Amino acid sequence: MITLKILIIIPAYNEEKNIKQVVDNLIHNYPQYDYVIINDCSSDNTKKILEKNNYNHIDLPVNLGIGGGVQTGYKYALEKGYDIAIQMDGDGQHDPKFFSDIIDSIINGEADIVIGSRFIEKDGFQSTKIRRIGINFLSNLIKIVCGKRVKDVTSGYRAVNRKFIEIYAKEYAQDYPEPEAIVNAAMHNARILEYPVIMSERLGGESSISHFKSVYYMIKVSLAIILYRITFNKRRI
Repeated sequence: MITLKILIIIPAYNEEKNIKQVVDNLIHNYPQYDYVIINDCSSDNTKKILEKNNYNHIDLPVNLGIGGGVQTGYKYALEKGYDIAIQMDGDGQHDPKFFSDIIDSIINGEADIVIGSRFIEKDGFQSTKIRRIGINFLSNLIKIVCGKRVKDVTSGYRAVNRKFIEIYAKEYAQDYPEPEAIVNAAMHNARILEYPVIMSERLGGESSISHFKSVYYMIKVSLAIILYRITFNKRRI
C-alpha cells in the first residue's frame, strides 16, 4: 500500500487569537497530516505563539500578502516531496473534519483540485450578502473566460495534487489569489471539483477584507482574471 505524503498549509497574518486553537486541534485530532504555518510577518503576537509552542512554521521577513504566504507553503510542499497539499485558514473558519472527504477525489484520481464549498448545501456561515453577490459575479466571470463553473471561488479551503503543487509553487497570484488560482488551474486543464463543507465565522480578530476593500477587491480581481486569460498563452511561450 502506497502512503501519500499530505501537507496542511496554513497562512497566518495577525492570528494571535486563533492560531493556537487551530493548530492544537490538528496536532491532537489529525496527527496523520503534516502541517506548516506561514507567518506573513505578523505585527501581533502570532510569531511568539508559534515559537513558544514549537509549531512547524516559516517566518516571512516581509509581509507578502495571502498569495505570497500560500505560495511559500507550496514551495515548501514541493521541496519536501508532498503528494497532496491542503490549504486552510488560520482563523478557525475551516473545519479539518472535511480533510478526508476533500482529498478523496484526488487520491482516487478523479480530480486535480478540490475546493471546499459553502454554497452547495448552504449550511453554516455563508458570508455577508454583499460578498455573496460578489462571489456569484466572479463565478460567472470565470465561467465566461475559461469555461469552468465553480460556485465558491473565494474559498481558501482547497486541496491540490502533486501537479498543481508544482504549478502553484512557480506561479501564484499575490493579492486576493483564490479566484485567479482557479483560472490558472483551468488554463492548465485541471479537473476541478467542489465538495460541500460547513464553515464557521472566524474565531477572533478581523478579516483582511473590509466593506470598502470589497469594492476594490471586485474590480482588481475581475481585471486580473480577464488579463490572466488574455496573456496566458503568451506567458507560456
